Parts: sequence; C-alpha cells; structure tokens
Amino acid sequence: MTLFKNLIFCSFCCISVSVVSQSTNSDLNTRPVAEAQALTEAPLIDGDVLNDPIWQTIAPFDEMVQAQPNFGLPATERTEIRIAYTSEVFFISAVCYDANPDGLVVSDARRDADLDNTDAFIFILDTYKDSQNGFVFGTNALGVEYDAQVDNEGQGNFNANRQQGGTIGGFNLNWDGSWEVRTEVGEYGWSAEFAIPLRTLRFQSGRDWGINFRRNIRKTNEITYWAPMPVGLDLKRLSLAGTLTGLDLRSPGNLKLIPYVLGRMEKDFEVTDPSTEWSADAGGDLKYSVTPSLTLDLTYNTDFAQVEVDDQQVNLDRFNLFFPEKRPFFLENAGQFSVGSPGEVDLFFSRRIGIGDEGNIVPIIGGARLSGKLNRTNIGFLSMWTEEVQEEGVEENNFTLARVNHEFKGRSALGAVIINKEGLQSDDNFNRTLAIDGKLGLGKKARLAGFYARTQDPNDTINERSFKFQADYNWNNWELNAAYTEVGQGFNPEVGFLLRTAFRKPEARVLYHLRPRNPDAKILEYRPHISYRSYWNFDNFLETSFLHIDNHFEWKSGLEIHTGVNVTTEGVVDAFDISRGKNVIVQPGTYNHVESQIVFFTNRSHPFSVNLRSVIGGSFGGTRYIESLTGRLRLGDKFNSEVTFLYNNFQLPVGNFTANILRSQLSYAFRPNIYLQGLIQHNTTDKLWAANLRFGWLQRANTGLFVVWNYNLQDGDPLNNSFIVKYTRMFDLVR
Repeated sequence: MTLFKNLIFCSFCCISVSVVSQSTNSDLNTRPVAEAQALTEAPLIDGDVLNDPIWQTIAPFDEMVQAQPNFGLPATERTEIRIAYTSEVFFISAVCYDANPDGLVVSDARRDADLDNTDAFIFILDTYKDSQNGFVFGTNALGVEYDAQVDNEGQGNFNANRQQGGTIGGFNLNWDGSWEVRTEVGEYGWSAEFAIPLRTLRFQSGRDWGINFRRNIRKTNEITYWAPMPVGLDLKRLSLAGTLTGLDLRSPGNLKLIPYVLGRMEKDFEVTDPSTEWSADAGGDLKYSVTPSLTLDLTYNTDFAQVEVDDQQVNLDRFNLFFPEKRPFFLENAGQFSVGSPGEVDLFFSRRIGIGDEGNIVPIIGGARLSGKLNRTNIGFLSMWTEEVQEEGVEENNFTLARVNHEFKGRSALGAVIINKEGLQSDDNFNRTLAIDGKLGLGKKARLAGFYARTQDPNDTINERSFKFQADYNWNNWELNAAYTEVGQGFNPEVGFLLRTAFRKPEARVLYHLRPRNPDAKILEYRPHISYRSYWNFDNFLETSFLHIDNHFEWKSGLEIHTGVNVTTEGVVDAFDISRGKNVIVQPGTYNHVESQIVFFTNRSHPFSVNLRSVIGGSFGGTRYIESLTGRLRLGDKFNSEVTFLYNNFQLPVGNFTANILRSQLSYAFRPNIYLQGLIQHNTTDKLWAANLRFGWLQRANTGLFVVWNYNLQDGDPLNNSFIVKYTRMFDLVR
C-alpha cells in the first residue's frame, strides 16, 4: 500500500516540475464558417470524390487543427471537405490524404463500431443551431455506418459508478438513422461520401446549422478538428462548433412503416413437463414527421428479440445494479426524456416498461411517442401499454410521460416532466413523478444545473422528494465539478431507477490535463485528479465515503496507466449477506479502509490489446481483491473477439468467498451490414452459463433479418432456451 501512495505522490511532484499546462488556442474565440452548395443534380455515391464532376465544381476547405498529439498545431495530413444538398438529400464528402495509405488502421467492420481506434472521419450536425443537440455521423475506410444523437452537449453524470456504464448521459449511440456512405482507398489515402436524406434529420427551415468535423489518423494517434476544441473537450461540445451557411431547406415529408414478422421456438425446462413450443408474431412501427422538427412514432405489439442480452453482473454491495437500456424504440431521442442524475437518480428509466423486476419479459401492447422541437422548446410525450402477466402478479399498466424543456441562449434551459404509471385493473395502483429541472450556462466555461422532484402513490410516506444541484467548470485544461444530491425516505419513482434510497450525497472532483511542452515527448498527457463522494442517511449516519486520488499517464502510442489510492468508509445499518447465498453475513458497524488500484491499457488499434484493472485493499473489516482482465484479438477487419475475466475475492472476518464472471464476445463481419455475433457468459455466483448467438443482415436504419439463439444452463441443468427468426423492413411511403 505504501508503494502505491509513494507512486501517486511522486507522479504529482514530477508533473509539477517537468510539464506545463497547454493554454487554450486563441482561435477558440472565432468559430469557422463553411457554406453548403445547392445542387440540381446529385453526385454518384460510390466513394470516388476526386473523379466525380459534381464534387469538383465545389471548392473544398481543409483547415484542420490538432487536438493531439500536438495541441494547436496544423494537421499533419490534409483533409478536403465539401458540403452540398438537393431538395431531398444532404451530402458531405471528405478526401483524407495520407502519405502511407498502406498503414491505415481499420479495426471493426460492423455498424456503429467504435471509431476511436481506427482511421476515421466523423462530423456533428446541430440542425437546430441551439448549441446543445445534434446528430453524429462517421465512417472509416471500410465504409462503416456510425451514427448517434447528442443531447445537452453530451454531458451526463460526472461521477457515475462503473456498474452504471451505458447510461444515456447525453450521448445515444443506439440511434440508427436511414442514410448511406461509401468509401474508396487509393494512393492518395482514402475518401468518403455521405448521403443523408433530409427526412432522417430533424431541423427548422431557414436556419444555419452548427457543424464540426473530426479526423483520426490512428497510426500516429492524431486527432484533428475543423472547429478547434480545448483540451478535455470533443466533438459533442456544440457551443464551440462552426457554422454552416447557404442552406435553403424545406421538409420533404416523412412517413415510414416498419413492420416485422417473427417465428419463435422455445423450451422451458423449469416447468414440470417441459415441451417445445412454436409461435409466430407480427407487429411494427409507424414514423411520421408532423413538422420537420417534430416526429410521431406509433408502435404495436412491440418486440425486441434481436437485441443483445444483458452483461452478467454480481452484486457485491447493498444497492441496486444498473442494466442499461438496449431496445431501439426507447433509445431514439432518449435524451429528451432523461431527467435526473443518470445511473443514480433516473426519474424515467425505460426498462421499467416491458421488463419485470427479475428481468422477465412483460409483453408490450403498443404505444405512441411524440418528440422533437418547436422553435427552442423540446417536446417529449410517451404513452405505452403493457399486458397482464397473471402468474407473476403483474396487471395491465399504462406508462405515460410528458416532457417540456425550453432552451435559452447561453447554454441555459428550464424544463418540467410528469411521469405516470397507472394500473388499469385497480384504482389504488398508481405512481406519479413530477419534476422541474434547469441549467444556467456561465459563458463557455461553466454551468449550474439541477432538478427537484416529488412522487405520489397510495402509500402514506414522508419526504417524497429528491433534488440535485451541480456546478461544472471545464476550460483551460481544468475540469471542476461539485454537486449535492438528496433522495428522501419516501421518494419512490416506480418508472425510474434509484441506485440507493434515502440518502444525502455531497461530491466533488478536480481534474487537470497536463501536456508536455516538448512536441517530441513520448507522453501525450498526464491527468492528475482527486474526487470525493459520501452518502449519509437521514439519521446523519455515514453509509459510504469514497476519496479517490489518481493520476492517468497516457502515451502518444496509445498506452495508458492509471494509478490510484482510495480511502473508503462503509457504514452498515442492517446485516446483509454479501455473498448472495453463501452465508457470509456482514454485521452492522462502520468499516474504514484504504485500497490501491492500478489500470493498464495497451493500444486498442493493435491486433491484440489488453486492459487490466486491479483493486486491492480493505473491505468490511477484511480484504478484497477485485481483478478485471480483458484481452482483445482482431484478425483483419472482419473478426473481433474480446474475453473478460472478472475475479472478486473477499476475505472477511465473517467468512471468505469468491464471485467471478467470464465473458467472451466474438463477432465476424462478412460485410459492414452482415455480421455474426456471439456472447458466452459464466457467472459462478448463480452457477449460470449463458450463450447468445445473433446473425444480422441489416438493411436501412438497422432493419433487416435477424436470427437469434439463446441457450442457458444453471448448475448443469438447462433453463428457458429459444431460437428466434425475425424480419423487419422499412417502407418509405412518401418516396
């Protein structure tokens, strides 16, 4: 333990002597401007930009500035960008010159594959010019379709626990639009052409757009932007984007029908007389643009058979585990419905609709969603109906949410939400959450934000409120955050998620980005930081305290090492079984400990990479060892594999136990739209082996043919296993 403390102390001291902070580029005060060219004839979308006569009539722009490795210097390779549009389609082309095209790094060919570790071209469109919300599109040299939605400049909970990964947090990768991209690789480097139908976007006619571009040159770990970003910020910071002029757009109308048919074979081995059951089903969605910026979605007999199963988790504490939403219908425009503190106090958590408390499926009859924007006001309305499940005591329910959020200039907003769950078979089964929230931008650098909420239900409770106030500063290499959250004893958002109940929580974090002055230095950045959070109950008893002192070392090669020391306190009011059935009972009391941690990454763009995380220290009067090892192997651009082993060993005065998870993910992309994926998991605590195999043949906007096989064993005995074939297709009814 002393070794780790000395390592942290020495790293802080060395940084202060040998490194100076990188000042913000003066060009940040002036945002670049580009002009889109109106066309009467569309270019041929085949990836060949340099030989397309239409593209060659448009003057390119190519001023890109490094964010890393040498902040503020011009890009080492030229990128020519052209922008155009017709009455129905928005076009962008990019010619990414590269002195060594044979060295292009492409790590994954699947849709929405991570582009951070590849040569890539990515851009963001602020189609409302509100400096808050946008659409992200990107690709690599293989022509991968990558798209996402950004809400609130991508800002979410700044101090979420690790098990909360996957919260919306202002960035929604699971949005899938209908568009196309084609690429070409040549002696000059590589080029890409994007064709985005205007009906895919939401925009207000007659306005300029915000826009920014990013290029990754992976072999040198270089990242460049068109509108330069300060250290610590990225493409999602729309208030610093450039401006796109020359747009004369009108809505072409949007009416899409997305039906599906499904066949299912299931065998439930948990019943007395298991037998194979065959069933067929059908349903679908309808999407209609009420205005260019307001969309109505209708769904009937909603099914998500093609969605990947949840990652296994082991609960080694007294609080709730978070499983992220993966179902496409609930993820589109999800940021407009998100209120609260993501992953900790979510006032609306869509997994409460159609998924029971034990993860069982509750059939969705159908519903409607209206989402979008009226001038500077975000509108969200959602109403869903679920079926009765008698054997599990679940009655037919309606879930309704109404959300409004008005955005002011200067990164400020004020909003309100009403969330209602209503049982349709009894008068005393209801739960309502009412809340207001807002944020106040203090220039480009700082922000105040918060929410206040109350719940109502038939129970006679006290203190049914929750609130949070938060302050953030992110500029000149500094990231400063402070917040206070309170959840009352009677606060019960049944359509939300609470990590824990009845607490008061102060928290703060200070982080600094330090870049070496010498551009030839091998170190890219040091990130020393300190954070603190604590949870107190309403008897002023400290239930959790966590002081984290850390430094991240990031090399230009992509190697990273994080070293840290955690000073922890755990206060236990009621005895609990930490081992989940192995009779290791933690007794009431206060437990103070210190633990060390180290995290190690190798460059993920290499064919083989490793991620190691180790935490060793005291826990509930004893010692715990938490180890995570992930190995990733890539063969070419088609085969990707990832194997993770999570090892948890507790040696406590009341007993010892281990709880481990083995997770293996395999994927093979025959083409960017045809893939085979496998997920095999083993949970030693539940003695569970689970396999999920999925084949996808994608068409537009993630529709197409899906074949899914699920097989589960618990303690050597088979469980509920299934084989599913689903086909869904998008029909554009206004073309």
